[in-house]
This record gives sequence, C-alpha cells and structure tokens, in this order.
Amino acid sequence: MGKLLSLLARDDSNCCSPQKYDVFLDFENAQPTEGEKAVYEEVQQVLLSSEGILQELGVYKGAGKEIREAINTPSEECQRRAWTAVLPLVTKLKRFYDFSLELEGIVPKILGELCSGAMTPTQHLETQQALVKQFAEILEFVLKFDEYKMKTPAIQNDFSYYRRTVSRQRMTR
Repeated sequence: MGKLLSLLARDDSNCCSPQKYDVFLDFENAQPTEGEKAVYEEVQQVLLSSEGILQELGVYKGAGKEIREAINTPSEECQRRAWTAVLPLVTKLKRFYDFSLELEGIVPKILGELCSGAMTPTQHLETQQALVKQFAEILEFVLKFDEYKMKTPAIQNDFSYYRRTVSRQRMTR
C-alpha cells in the first residue's frame, strides 16, 4: 500500500516540487473491470451503509441528562430512566462497531487487488479506478467517522455508563 500512496507524494527534497507521477483518476465515470467486479461488488455492499452511519453519528445526542441525574440522585427510578435512555444508544453503537468489523474485513481485499500482481502501482491506479475510488471512499468515511466521534463525547460517556451498570448488575447477582 505504501508504494501505491507514494505515487501521490511530492519529491522529498523540496516541499514545493511537482508530483512525481501524473495519474489521471476519473472517479465520476469509474467502472469496475471484469477482474475487479467481485471485490468491487463486495465492497459496494459494505459502503451502502456508510452514509447512514455518518448521518446517525452526526446527530447523536446521548443520554447525558439521564446519566447525570442517575449519578446525582441514585434512586431506582433515575437508574431505570438512565438505563432506558442508554440501552438504545448502545445498540446503535454496537451497529457502528459491527460496521467497522465489516470495513476491517474488506480493506485487505481491496488492497490485495490494488497492490498485488505484476502491475506497477501506476498501472493499478490507471486500470483499477473503480477500486481506487472505493478505497478513497473508505478513507473518507474513516476520517469523518473519527472526526464525529472526537466531537461527540456523549458516545464515550454513554458507553462508560453502560459498562459500569452492566458490571454493577453482575456483582449484585
């Protein structure tokens, strides 16, 4: 993969030098070749969910109010309200995690197609533009997901409260 990405790098001796290679990428009209169609379709199936996941993550509000109330006023009713608020959110987080496992499974496949065989890295970029586009979409998703996650501390707070509550429930049994 390093060789593939190094094609897009600039000359090491000068930060302002032109790119080393001139590769035309037509992402708007990129179509998979017969040889890459199987991997392309598998990756496409996974990518179908990516936009929805980013939208859900972008509007994630969390259960901060209920959690604070349960911590400050540890009554049975407050605990129940917090648990009721957190449980669907943790289910959503589990869906995000499952999606990350799907991505983890397809990235080696797409990189295997883009980095193996007798072709040079430039030839891979020129002839497998549909897979290159999908790889770029995966990278874009991962960066946006991480950005949203970093800007949404409620995710970690909700999950921490869930883990503490589950641990407490196990201890009382």
